Amino acid sequence: MENNERTKASQKITLIGALIDFLLAVFKVIAGVLGNSGALIADGIHSFSDLLSDAVVLYAAKHANEEADEDHPYGHKRFETVATLGLAIILTIVGIGIIYDAIGRLGNPNVLSHSTLILSVAALSIFSKEVLFWATIKVAKTYKSDMLKANAWHHRSDALSSIVVLIGIFGSLNGYLYLDGIAAIIVGFMIIMIAWELGSNATKELVDTSIDIEQVAELRKVIGMLSGVSNVHSLRTRKIGHAITADVHVQVDPFLSVSEGHIISVSVERAAKEYLEDLYDVTVHIDPEDDEIAAPCEHLPERAVALGILNKALFNNKCDGEVQRIQLHYLNGRIHVDFFLSLSCLSSDKSYDEILKKLTEVVAALPDFGNIKVYFG
Repeated sequence: MENNERTKASQKITLIGALIDFLLAVFKVIAGVLGNSGALIADGIHSFSDLLSDAVVLYAAKHANEEADEDHPYGHKRFETVATLGLAIILTIVGIGIIYDAIGRLGNPNVLSHSTLILSVAALSIFSKEVLFWATIKVAKTYKSDMLKANAWHHRSDALSSIVVLIGIFGSLNGYLYLDGIAAIIVGFMIIMIAWELGSNATKELVDTSIDIEQVAELRKVIGMLSGVSNVHSLRTRKIGHAITADVHVQVDPFLSVSEGHIISVSVERAAKEYLEDLYDVTVHIDPEDDEIAAPCEHLPERAVALGILNKALFNNKCDGEVQRIQLHYLNGRIHVDFFLSLSCLSSDKSYDEILKKLTEVVAALPDFGNIKVYFG
């Protein structure tokens, strides 16, 4: 439901912007041609480029909130990121084109005419684009959309560029003909600067740049305060569209049961999502020891092989019939073993100490194995 509302709101404000962009572009180009204003024509071309960016935003808004599928198991949120990068590229091309054209006009400035018309169109552009900026930024903040935020600032860039155009036209009408060309060049550079900011932010997201370092430090503190968590390491975050994902290694008591370790991971996920509102996915890795420093157990045999070694040793020492269950603990580069035996193993001629001593001797003779514990039940 929330994704549908987000999509509809994004499409609605973008369609409104596209309609206004089209009308403004037509007015500016016609008025610029009639009034011989290169700055106003450049501003009109800028508005036509907005139509292309609006189309990109509409496409991304439609697909970014689709559910995950087989081809996109992590969802489609980065459609927004790619769209934002696309907007930046479009803006850069437009800015360079405007500057190139304006430099050519500087050598042969035109005398402006139809002053009332061109000044009115420039003023209309400033007003309408500023209104569009505030309307779009409101939707962007409501639904936390960087893509809509980028489009909002695109509208703001139009308003700012129209202010520059207005000043240039006014100066040209008062005898400073070169001001129209200078205004066009300034507009071009403003567009490129906005494109750089949008493009750099989108690129950071595409290369999995972390969220703010202070937020990461606070998130680490929040997780570390949870009951059962003894250490937090390898905490990583990244943005995917408007959302945040994270993965973290949490160190717990190495002798906890698997189910209790799982409950701790659930608590970690809940606490992380409560702290970071935009966090939608957390991968929690439960560690019995800090594997960020070293991995001392990597060389040890896995469970099936380790049990085969143990069972063979128990059989050779004629004590395999006593053991009901074996639990292994991979810690500090050794395999520590818990033996579970039936109470019937305890008799007048076989005490706990004798059983412990026998099993200890068997395990001590094996490489890679460490301490043992014996439980009866």
